[in-house]
Formats: sequence, C-alpha cells, structure tokens
Amino acid sequence: MTSEEAQTSNRFQAYLALTLTTVAMIVCFMSWSNFAPLAGDFAKMFGLSVSQRTLLLATPVLLGSVMRIPVGILSDKYGGKKVYLILMIFILIPLFMITKVHTFGMLLVAALLVGMAGTSFAVGVSYASVWFPPEKQGLALGIVSMGNMGNAVAALTLPSISTSYGFTRVYYFLMILTVILAVLFAVFCREMPVNKNKTMMGALAVAKDSSTWYLSLFYFLTFGLFVSFTNLTPLFLEGVFNVPQVTAGLYAALFAGLCTVIRPIGGAAADKHRPMQMLQWVFIGITVFAMIISLTFSNQSLFIFGIVGAGLIAGFGNGVIFKMVPYVSKGNTGAVTGFVGAVGGLGGFFPPLVVGWIHTATGSYQLGIILLALTGLICWYVLWRRFIHGDFHIVK
Repeated sequence: MTSEEAQTSNRFQAYLALTLTTVAMIVCFMSWSNFAPLAGDFAKMFGLSVSQRTLLLATPVLLGSVMRIPVGILSDKYGGKKVYLILMIFILIPLFMITKVHTFGMLLVAALLVGMAGTSFAVGVSYASVWFPPEKQGLALGIVSMGNMGNAVAALTLPSISTSYGFTRVYYFLMILTVILAVLFAVFCREMPVNKNKTMMGALAVAKDSSTWYLSLFYFLTFGLFVSFTNLTPLFLEGVFNVPQVTAGLYAALFAGLCTVIRPIGGAAADKHRPMQMLQWVFIGITVFAMIISLTFSNQSLFIFGIVGAGLIAGFGNGVIFKMVPYVSKGNTGAVTGFVGAVGGLGGFFPPLVVGWIHTATGSYQLGIILLALTGLICWYVLWRRFIHGDFHIVK
C-alpha cells in the first residue's frame, strides 16, 4: 500500500469511526432518556407524585454520570471498541427489565441500571478523538457529541410508539436498535490505539489538574441544563399548561435537538476563537433566559421561547467546553472526559430532584429556575476572575 493509499484508508477509518460512534451514542441516549417522554405513562401506571416522577427522571442520570469516570479510563486503557460493545450488550438487560416490572421500587432499579447508557458519551469521545489531529478535534468532538440527539429522538418517537403499539413495544424497539448498532460497530470499526501500561491511578491523576475541575464546573451548568430541561420540559408543559404527552414530547425534542445540533458549531468556533471569551456570553445568556423562563410560567409562548433560547446557548457552550478537553492531559482524553462528563451529568441529576422538592413545598417551579440563573452567574464570575481577569489558560 502506498503512503497515499494508507492516508486515504486512515481518513476513511476516521470518518467511519466518527459516524458509527455518533449513531451508537444516539441509540444509547435514547435508552438513557426514555423515562422523560413516557413519564406520564409511568405516573398513571404507578400513581406517582411530582416528587416520585422527578426521582424517576433523575435516577438514570446518576449512574450514567458517576460511571463515566471509570468507563472513560477503561476506554483509554483497553480500547473504546471493546468497551462500547460491552456497554451496548449490558444495556439490553435493564431495557428488558422495564417490560416486566410491577412496582415503583423495581422500576427505580431498572432506571438506575439503564443509566449506564449515559456512559456512552465518555467512550465515544475517547474513541473518536484518537482518529483526528488536535486542530480538527473541536469539530470532530462536536459531531460525535451530537449523539446527545438521542434525547430528542426519544422525545419525538417513543410517546407515539407507546400510543400506537403499546408500552412494552417501546423497549423492544430500543433493544432491537441497540443490537443492530452493536453488530455494525463490531463488524466495521477498528480498535483504537491504546497504552496497555496505563494504570487506573495514573489516569486518575487528571483529577489533580485544576483545569479538569474548571471545565467540570462549566459543563455542570451547560450539559446539566441540557439533560435537566430535556427531562423537565414535558413535566412543565403537562403539569402547568395541560399540554398532551405527545405534544409535550415534541417540544422536548425541539429543545434537545436545537441544543445538540448547535454543539458542533460551538466546537468549530472554539477551533478559531478564544473559547473562554465565548463562554462569558454563554453564561450570561443562560442567566438571562433562565430568568425569562422563571417569569413566564403563565404564558406558554414566552415559556417556550425561553426554553428554546436556553437550549441553543447551552448547546453552543457544550461544544466550546469540549474543544478544550483533549488539551488538559495528553493521552488521557477518556479520563478527562469521564470527569468532566460525570460532573456535567450530575448537573442533570440534581435539578429535577430540587425542582420536585421545591414544587412539593411551594406549589411552584419558579424558585428552581431562579437557582439555575444564579448558577449561571457563579460560573460567569469564576470564568471572569480566573481566566479573563486572571492569567490561567487551558488553550492559549
């Protein structure tokens, strides 16, 4: 094989890996986020209160967040292809469990286990990033992160499947998609280069780098907003505005879709401009739109405007933040992704619980959204103090 043929082959493998990784993540995220668009069905089946409903929405996010750290490290050490295949096979277990549960307690167990689907993000970023040079990683990671579109696809399709064919068919559908992607991934993707001498403790050393924690804080806000609002939008629309479940799912899909589609644009912009300067406007924008949302629970049109604006800005911010991940620790992209992704995922775990508790105590969701605006201000201040006014840098 000539050098030109080898280069063409490597380029083909890079784009094949990027494509299948992204599609596999879409399928995994459909499973991870399946409870939000079907929450109305579960509430009727098990007689759930608002607090129980938000607990159900938050439970998959917990395991899908904290397990991103070890899964990302394992991907760096043993190879993203192997880890991805094992993950997809594992996901089949809780999906099948959901079709058989008869108590809310067992449903929570299945929800916790299906949360492993959320770790596909750490594997996907680790696997896809190795095929591209640093100057193209912002766009490449933005594209692979479009796997988050699975949230939108789930919100768009699962309620209709449940209404037309029955509740259990939803989970058979997800199982079939998962098997198909596992087969495609096994047959067509190569294993990534790995460092088998890498140790778990060595990978965990990225936790000592303050850059890891700054990016984690910022991602806690932007990705946490994405996960939280994808889950909570149907709850808000059904509970406050009496919107039907299928229609509420369409609005949730719109939010998740916009947030995901704009993410590569944020990554590409960060390839050309100073990421921290752009994040200033991201945090200010999130704060403004959060306040708009908090003040419009009596006006559906303005409320949806606030949701859409917040989704666009958060999605752009997600792309900007992940442009910087490969620069934190060379060769430990999976580990850094695991940490940043875990904290970002926890940003999607706590808000639904807090919102549920606040609603139970006050009868309103408003204070919970105001807390989101306050978090945006805190992130802006840390960014300004440390990176804009200070002299700390991740990407120069």
